[in-house]
Amino acid sequence: MFPLSRLQKALRRQGIAVAYADGIYTLSNPHAQASVLLPHNFPLEEKAVRQLMEFAAVAVPGQDGHVCKACATPDFHPGSIAPVGSIVATSPDMVIPAIPGTDIACGMRLITTGLTVAQFEARKPQLLSKLKHVLLEDGRNVPLRSKAFAALFDVGPAAFIDSLHDDGLWPRVDKERLLHELDACIALRELGGGLRHAPAALVGTREVIRDPSLGTTGSGNHFVEIQLVDTVMDRHAAYRHGLVPGEVVVMIHSGSRDVGFFVGSRWMDRAKEAWPKGVRHPQSGLYGLTGELAGEYMDAMGVASRYAWVNRMVLAELVRDSLSQVFAQDQSRLVVDVPHNVILREHGMNIHRKGATPAREGDLALIPGSMGDYSYVATGMGNPDWLWSCSHGAGRSIRRQAMRAIRPTVGGDEMAFQCVTLREERRVEEAPMAYKKIGPVIAAQEEAGLLQSVARLKPLLTFKA
Repeated sequence: MFPLSRLQKALRRQGIAVAYADGIYTLSNPHAQASVLLPHNFPLEEKAVRQLMEFAAVAVPGQDGHVCKACATPDFHPGSIAPVGSIVATSPDMVIPAIPGTDIACGMRLITTGLTVAQFEARKPQLLSKLKHVLLEDGRNVPLRSKAFAALFDVGPAAFIDSLHDDGLWPRVDKERLLHELDACIALRELGGGLRHAPAALVGTREVIRDPSLGTTGSGNHFVEIQLVDTVMDRHAAYRHGLVPGEVVVMIHSGSRDVGFFVGSRWMDRAKEAWPKGVRHPQSGLYGLTGELAGEYMDAMGVASRYAWVNRMVLAELVRDSLSQVFAQDQSRLVVDVPHNVILREHGMNIHRKGATPAREGDLALIPGSMGDYSYVATGMGNPDWLWSCSHGAGRSIRRQAMRAIRPTVGGDEMAFQCVTLREERRVEEAPMAYKKIGPVIAAQEEAGLLQSVARLKPLLTFKA
């Protein structure tokens, strides 16, 4: 990370011009341009800039597909291939599979509980024990028939719910509630599918499948977190979505797990294989898909996205089941489920979001901080300058390898937090100091007209695999 003047010089040597005004970085080279919304005291990282400009320049020789616009939100930082917090819009006949990558449709889910903090604290040890068992110690029992997966991938989420059978967790699940809650799942009905794109292990001849990935968060920054509705900023929106000050809620962050890896890696390989013969491959190693292949990819991505929804839904039902057993009640309801690692067809373009949340006008967005900082529920303002998107979190400021060397302890201006995990490295790698402060990230987006805050959530108890 460099001061701007030094960064300008470093990027200029790579042919990238950078300017900063009114909280916005403008990046350009002979092949592409991009914008980054970033508070002045947040560093702009050279690797993230290079990655964003490489994606902004993707094209397929001999094809009409092209990038229309590229930008990034305040949680902008380098990713393994695509920079996190980036949004890239392409013409409707082109997609770039490397942007969603292998964690397709990773996203957030928020449910209310109907519990006060006093009720939660009174039975916290019992709840902690049950949740640790089902979330971290492989104590879940969620069998599914292969015909349920076939219904999910070929027809859709409602057909999947209708295909659930009465075994394991499912007899205790309110299926009518699940069907009703589909309306609160952002973009779910916009996604395609197709059994031909699903892994054979989930659609084979076995009657009952016990999928080892289903109902798991995954590693890294994924989590299940019990939170408190600490402050309401927009009381009308909060009332409309059932957010009550002082109530306990549960936020879930997870994605498509093995199915996402299967689909993502397969289609990144296919994009490379489809590159025109005899044409030099791009130095960036990034490939677009056009025409019929682009449409096929969208259906394959839809398969992984539907699985990501099921995975978050199962995690939420495991939590609901534990709450019901501990508190002898279930007054929970879904507030919203929203992906932040996906391609959606919007406004005549394919909007690629990598660690960026849809913020179309009126849509709810979930923006977590860290396990030692607040999270936010916000309403999208539908800002076209930022491709109808907002950040998906605070954004990392220190890489995981560096955190292992630092071995941080709680202190400074971090609020107290409790992390339940079986792996001590998660507590180290995901410590609050690894992330930017969420306050300036939200403020910058409010000032730029990307979102409006609805409520602020305080972490009480975080589970990390």
